[in-house]
Amino acid sequence: MDVKAYISEMDLSKLTLSDIVTAIASGAMIFGGVVPYIPQYRTIRRTLNCEGFSPFVCFVLLIANILRVTFWFGKRFEYPLLAQSILMIGAMLAMVELCVRVRNKSEIVQSKQHSLRGMPNSMVNNRTFYKGIVDMDWSYFWKWTDFLSYVEFILFVAVVLGFSTYLFIDFSAYVETIGFLSVFIEAMLGTPQLYQNYTKRSTAGMSVTMVVMWLCGDAFKTGYFIMRSAPMQFWLCGTLQIGVDIAILSQVFYYTMHPTRSGAATSRHPH
Repeated sequence: MDVKAYISEMDLSKLTLSDIVTAIASGAMIFGGVVPYIPQYRTIRRTLNCEGFSPFVCFVLLIANILRVTFWFGKRFEYPLLAQSILMIGAMLAMVELCVRVRNKSEIVQSKQHSLRGMPNSMVNNRTFYKGIVDMDWSYFWKWTDFLSYVEFILFVAVVLGFSTYLFIDFSAYVETIGFLSVFIEAMLGTPQLYQNYTKRSTAGMSVTMVVMWLCGDAFKTGYFIMRSAPMQFWLCGTLQIGVDIAILSQVFYYTMHPTRSGAATSRHPH
């Protein structure tokens, strides 16, 4: 069909301001979630240093969004939220890949390689994936030196959750639990960064812009959940997420006013 003819056939008189605002809000929900990580990604890529960023932030978001995708099959919610989850999974894998690459390049003396299967990559094919999971050195969990290990773990989680959801999709208690876990884990998104800042007594290397955008995005997201009558789990945990964001920004203020010796030399924050 000709595009001009299609447009002329559209009944624009039925298009209200509310429809336009809803469309803009949906677009913001889909793409807004990944925007806060662009400053941190650019900082790591420019400085070739990822020490200030906790990789467990990526872990939390990957698990939360895989859970949200499986929850969608049991209890359908809006497509923008589903699209946001899929996009976030791709974005977090990109962040993990960058961090692994930067860490490997920054090592002057090559350290021992650690993979998901607990052995050098050259030996991976000699054992099954399941036995490798069992025998894995858990002290290096999510600290592997090859990107493939992260991909394999995420695929493993996705397959297990997908299969269990297929089996128990008719049990409302299971579906509601999956939904609660997805948003609760996402609400804990900032806690790895909060804990890392606390143990380091410094927020150096962390993008303050990223956290400010977290706060703005979470406030918008929580309001969107309430206005669109999303399941209660979504907006309750969104409120908790706002609290964690504020706590991290409080750390920035406190550690700037009271720098420690370890953080004084690297007290500059990337933007």
